[in-house]
Order: sequence, then C-alpha cells, then structure tokens
Amino acid sequence: RLNLMDDFLFDIATLDLELCKIILELSLGFRIRSIRWKEGQKVVHNLPGKRGIRMDFYVEDEEGRIFDVEMQKRNEGNIPKRTRFYQALLDAPLLESGEKGFDSLNPTYIIVICGFDLYGLGRYRYTFENRCCEVEGLALGDECKKVILNTKGTNNDEVEQTLIDFLRYVEHSTEERVPDGCDERLKYLHEKIKGIKSNEQMGVTYMKMEERDRLIKEEGIEQGIEQGIKAMILDNLEENKTAEQIIEKLIRRFSLSPEAAREYYCQFDRMEDI
Repeated sequence: RLNLMDDFLFDIATLDLELCKIILELSLGFRIRSIRWKEGQKVVHNLPGKRGIRMDFYVEDEEGRIFDVEMQKRNEGNIPKRTRFYQALLDAPLLESGEKGFDSLNPTYIIVICGFDLYGLGRYRYTFENRCCEVEGLALGDECKKVILNTKGTNNDEVEQTLIDFLRYVEHSTEERVPDGCDERLKYLHEKIKGIKSNEQMGVTYMKMEERDRLIKEEGIEQGIEQGIKAMILDNLEENKTAEQIIEKLIRRFSLSPEAAREYYCQFDRMEDI
C-alpha cells in the first residue's frame, strides 16, 4: 500500500540512478542526458557543532547542474527556510580553500515534492529564483532555482500532462494512476515500483523498520510521561503539598495505581517509604 510519497519507498526507489533521472525529468519538464551521484553524498556536514543536512537524493548532470530532490508528505511549515539552508550547505563544499573566484559554483536545483499546496494557489509547480524588486524581469543570475511541486494542483491547462500524471502517481502509486497514453518514463517508473513492492525481502526490511520505529516511539512516550510525573511531584513539593495529596494527584492525572504512584513519589522525593 505504500506510495512513492512515503519515505521508505522513495528512499529505496532512488537508489536506482535511472529512476532518479526519470523523477528529475518529469519534475522539471526537460530532458537530461545523464546524471551521476554527487560524490556519493546524501549527507553534507556543517561546521563542528552546527547542523548538517541529509538529502533524499543528490546528483549532478553532464552539464554540471546539481539537483537535490526532497519528498515532503506533510506541511511542517519550514520549506522556504529549509531550502535556503540546504542551498547554503550545498554551495559550501564547491569552493576550495583560498579559491578567489566563484566560477566553480554550479547551477543548482532544489526540488521539493509536496503532498499539499504550500501556497494555496492551485499550481502543480512553483519555480523560484532571485530577481530584482525594482526592475521587472531582471534576474540576479546566481543560477539557483527552487522548485516546489504540489500533488494537489488544479491548473491542468497550464502545465504539461507528464507532470500531472507523475504527481498523481507520486501520491497514489497504483496501476490506476498509469494511464494507457502516459509518458513511457512513468510506465518504466511504475514497473520498477511494482518490483520493489513485490520483493519479499524488501517487505521484511520494511516491517523491521516499522517495529523499530514503534519501539522508539513507545520509549519516547514513556520517557515523556516520567518527565511529566517528575515535574508534577517537584512542583507540588515546592507548594508544600503532603505526600498523600501528591499521590492522589498522580493517580488522577496519569491513571496510575496507588502502588505505582507511591513508587514514583518515593523515587523523586528520595524517600524510602511514606
């Protein structure tokens, strides 16, 4: 039941360089002769102690253009500044120490495929580049483009059908979303996706990942509850509440048994008994 928009399936699919090329072409609306992994990197480190980035896939074409593609299923409100940060870290390794000029800075495309309309204008594709506010049509010329794709687009008459078919397939990666007359690249992508979905070992890997994530989540919830219990006990001790009052609050607030509430109280109040 996974779709290309799901992290697991997208990560597996984009291990295939040919599929990365197809995704780029269908996203941007132009052909690319060939691509290669950009130094085999998916992680770009920052200065020590500063945040780095992990990209979904990061490639370079034969013309030297660099492409970073990200999949964003939910709107977390951070895409504009996230792309700004990614651009900075993508550029940083391109210049050697002491290099005087800036000609080594490649043209870059940061593409974010969204399962929502970030700007609410119904566009399948929003393309951004730096332009002058005072002079209409005057581009800065820094060769940086940020492309936000929207699977919920409605401007069907203004974009190529290949983009519409691709984005609909990203959201629901099923046979029904591969029309008979669609682009051959989309058909090829679907055949590869079907192969991934039907691979038994891949299914085992996915289930193991789901179980691991579930355990991590449960552990996090348990730690969060314990922190909440500790905070309540300490706050009530500062207010000079009695042990019986605090235990009663713990029982009501966290649905604890009397025994568990007493155990927590003893632990955080550093008492052996009450």
